[in-house]
Amino acid sequence: MSLRHYLQFNDFSAEEYHHLFERAAIIKARFKRYEPYLPLHDRTLAMIFEKQSTRTRVSFEAGMLQMGGSVINLASHETQISRGEPIEDVARVITRMVDLVMIRTYEQTIIERFAEHSRVPVINGLTNEYHPCQILADIFTFIEHRGSMSGKTVAWIGDSNNVCNTWLQAAEVLNFNVHVSTPPDYAVEPERAGLYGRLHYEEFSDPIDAVRNADLVTTDVWTSMGFEAENEERKRDFEDWCVDAEMMRAAKPDALFMHCLPAHRGEEVTAEVIDGPHSVVWDEAENRLHAQKALMEMLLLGRIKD
Repeated sequence: MSLRHYLQFNDFSAEEYHHLFERAAIIKARFKRYEPYLPLHDRTLAMIFEKQSTRTRVSFEAGMLQMGGSVINLASHETQISRGEPIEDVARVITRMVDLVMIRTYEQTIIERFAEHSRVPVINGLTNEYHPCQILADIFTFIEHRGSMSGKTVAWIGDSNNVCNTWLQAAEVLNFNVHVSTPPDYAVEPERAGLYGRLHYEEFSDPIDAVRNADLVTTDVWTSMGFEAENEERKRDFEDWCVDAEMMRAAKPDALFMHCLPAHRGEEVTAEVIDGPHSVVWDEAENRLHAQKALMEMLLLGRIKD
């Protein structure tokens, strides 16, 4: 088996994603039946955190343990990274001792440099530019509720951040469309998002227009980690980009609402929406566990058929 990393959504093909979603469904069903499944019983996952985490840490740690493996959690301040050890040297050492590495960090270049010197698969748990594991879980959640994403429309409302960038990549890989609405100074940067063209996304100045007839409406916090100094300015700039009941009424009647969490009710989304009938945010959060288990299985064992 050749070494594969998962650093951006477009690292995998559509056919590989179809396999992952099928495996995630099988693994989730086994979990719900309390049926042991321990294919990674002799494998170790190292998790490196330079950014704080709730869902990423719990889903990866629980997932690896549920599949029979072991986990080493490394906060950057507890390692020599905090004292300036080159990330290349960290990769050379750690990956001689473990079977898989998940990193949650700042610039995408950090994880790319780590992967370049790694002897084992590396997974992007979040960077400033991308969040592929989140969109992996989001699409799996949509498939559970509504079937294939092909030809569907996703409305992204808010900041063109790492989650938005990853939705845009996913649209190119899986053949759906993304309508993006951001305040004027927060528009999509195609090169930063890693896009090939504009066939699968369209930008709208009015968020209501972006949401119109969408199959899925999704958003994120107005201020991502690392941008806290801009918080008050962003609150003013994003005031009209709150997903509320009026906005959801412009989408299809059976449209879903997603949010990667944590959410700030009354800012990027109202309580009426996130806690309402369109919302699948708790399924979405749980599915980080199942989708990532399928991802780790494929990276370590290849394509399992059963």
